[in-house]
Amino acid sequence: MNSEALEERLLEFSARVGRVVDALPDTRLGRHIAGQLVRSGTSPAPDYAEACSAESRKDFIHKLRIALKELRESRSWIRLIIKAELLPSTRMTELQEECEQLANIIGKSIVTARQKQPTRDPQQDRQP
Repeated sequence: MNSEALEERLLEFSARVGRVVDALPDTRLGRHIAGQLVRSGTSPAPDYAEACSAESRKDFIHKLRIALKELRESRSWIRLIIKAELLPSTRMTELQEECEQLANIIGKSIVTARQKQPTRDPQQDRQP
């Protein structure tokens, strides 16, 4: 999958999260989850876009790790929505699966980027 296709999937995920957030009940728990999920669920797309314009491989990995953290947080909120029966699980299953897939893709990208990272030569760290 190329970077544009992944960014598009992340944007679609964000839009779907937004629709779920709007459908949550106006209860104390619903409002709390809505606030948390809207933040974590809409940030992986811009985090990934930033990673694509990273200044170094280290910066790229760092920004991907942030996107992964946000996806993992979103996964937890989605699971809580299901457990608390705030929305029908049938509505949440596809979103939960997409979140898992995106997290796996980003996680694999981090592993790949780390493997391609050149090993550091301690000799280069010495001052002349």
